[in-house]
Amino acid sequence: MTLSYSHAHQQGSGTTEVVAVLVAITDHIARVLTVDQGKLLPNGPLMPLHRSLQAGVRQWVEEQTQQPLGYLEQLYTFVDTNRRNIDGHALVYVSYLGLVQETQTQQLQSQALWRDWYDYFPWENHLDGMPSIIIDFIVPVLLDWMNTAEDVTIQQRRRQRIRLCWGVSEAYLIGQASPNADSANANANANAHLNESSEWVSEHVLLRYEMLYEAGLIPEAPNYPPNYQNTVLPDDWSQRIGVPMYYDHRRVIATAISRLRAKIEYRPLIFGLMPDVFTLSQLQQSVEALSGIRLHKQNFRRLLDSQNLVMETGESSSAQRGRPAKLYRFCHDIELQSLLMDSKLPKRK
Repeated sequence: MTLSYSHAHQQGSGTTEVVAVLVAITDHIARVLTVDQGKLLPNGPLMPLHRSLQAGVRQWVEEQTQQPLGYLEQLYTFVDTNRRNIDGHALVYVSYLGLVQETQTQQLQSQALWRDWYDYFPWENHLDGMPSIIIDFIVPVLLDWMNTAEDVTIQQRRRQRIRLCWGVSEAYLIGQASPNADSANANANANAHLNESSEWVSEHVLLRYEMLYEAGLIPEAPNYPPNYQNTVLPDDWSQRIGVPMYYDHRRVIATAISRLRAKIEYRPLIFGLMPDVFTLSQLQQSVEALSGIRLHKQNFRRLLDSQNLVMETGESSSAQRGRPAKLYRFCHDIELQSLLMDSKLPKRK
């Protein structure tokens, strides 16, 4: 891909753009709203007529997508040194995270498109266990990248980053890094080491993305594809490693996912993504879609009971198969939100 993509808004003298990551859960799938065939997020330059940054975000989202906005909060500010205005100054992104109910496709602008966020980050989906791409390709190539550092201290720091970010044990990394290691046997025994003195931390999305960028493993990186001594990427690597985006927009999504995954552990932000009434199974599946991991059913329901987050409506779902499930809604008393401040999501066994 090229970073000289012709943007919908002509190059001007401004130095600030606003970018929105709008997240919805549809059919238990976490999705983001994109434009330009999934290559960009809704975005636009900050104009003098905008009374605030948030006003600018809302205007560009409405113009480019017609998606109604609900909860909106500012994320981070990025400097894109690969893009310049007419005066040669680097562009600054001010990013926002929005939680919305997905608008039907026929009501969106033609350029707007909802995408499963795991299309962009396939290594983040652990709903069916750790994706094979991590053990088969990502970690081995990152170890090659680790060995390119001439300084031993830098090599050690890179190995620690790999272990902490990718949830693999030190024993596994040592075995992989050994020049006499049998890669077939190492991969076959990898799962035995995944949870040994290490753990997958779901909110480290941005750290993992930035490591892949630094190692040249994603098309957005200036050193892609990597040319390490032991690295031979599959011909279809660009498809395996997720859908690329123009500029730094995939990095912005990674930032939003990291923020959202961290905050759902202590704030009930899931409020903004659920319909008015739902079953407990639907609620759990929606939280799992965001976190990318399976939750323990009984522990999850005990958490809901102990925190008084939901209440029965007195009605049941009209299930086509099986017994109808009770319908619930959230308790909207603001005081109840503080009850999650010291809580963590119940992880799978």
